[in-house]
Amino acid sequence: MAESRESPLVSLEDITRAVSVLEASPHVDRTGLIRVNPSRYGISANGTELYFKLEGMQNKGSFKLRGVVNQLENAPPEVKEGKRTLVTMSAGNYGRSFAYLCKENQLKGKVVMPDVSPANRAELIRGHGLEVQLVPTSQLKETVEQCVQKEDMLFMHPFNDLHLIAGYGSIGYELYQELTNIDIIIVCCGGGGLLAGIASYAKLSGKGSNTRLIGVEPEGAPTMYLSLKEGRAVEKPDAKSIAGGLSPPYAGTNTYQIVKEFVEEVVLVSDDEIKESVRLLYNNGLVVEPSGAAGLTALRCGKIRDIDGKKIAVIISGSNVSPQELVNIMQ
Repeated sequence: MAESRESPLVSLEDITRAVSVLEASPHVDRTGLIRVNPSRYGISANGTELYFKLEGMQNKGSFKLRGVVNQLENAPPEVKEGKRTLVTMSAGNYGRSFAYLCKENQLKGKVVMPDVSPANRAELIRGHGLEVQLVPTSQLKETVEQCVQKEDMLFMHPFNDLHLIAGYGSIGYELYQELTNIDIIIVCCGGGGLLAGIASYAKLSGKGSNTRLIGVEPEGAPTMYLSLKEGRAVEKPDAKSIAGGLSPPYAGTNTYQIVKEFVEEVVLVSDDEIKESVRLLYNNGLVVEPSGAAGLTALRCGKIRDIDGKKIAVIISGSNVSPQELVNIMQ
């Protein structure tokens, strides 16, 4: 095995500990890895092996649960004892997992959501007994800060928290347990937590020393893409895409540092390209939300170089798309 690399933020020990937490949790599933025919998805590649990691089959329909379980495992005693309310911000999937686990653990919580979020996602969160506050995307950060300062809530960050990132590293752990010599891993990127977690495991373990980690963002929400170009974590209050889960108004400072160290590049895809991938996946038997289809989109649309003869894993990150949303995309 190749020599591992070091990170000042998330260690291999952090991820290994998170793997143990998740394996012991009754709430987290080990998701499937399937090999698929690239030609069925419009990918012309000579000798390419293509695999999908089906995180849309995770409990609550997305990878987010992995991170939240590890965050709560490492929460302070006053939270676990129900003496302090948690607050977070989310467009849907993180909030849903957060709300579910708050209910399961009898914890108090609040979710601040962009007011452009689909109504059904807010209702799912309210259904778990949590308060939901809808605000413009540009006011998410400010609203959460008010909850922390004025009401003494504890902020659980939806993508920049190090325990969260370590939890997402468990996906990398599972990938390398099932596959060896992975050439490329393609991961959707919003705030960057998922990409940072998988990349950290790949590089810190040494198992992915020769693996190219590639992030994918929507053209309308290129926060990590711009961060890498500008050399700092940037804000983009007007971020907007059909892939709402990939459209936070800023990139995480921690995730940016990890992505800068371990990820080869971040590429951009259009909303129309994402819609076509959702349609293709559906026609091949997989219900995938727009955010979850971003990785396949980059591959299908030629945004990733040198794929002939390569072993490629794509993270299909979520399946939370309502019937009406799906109808609109399929039209």
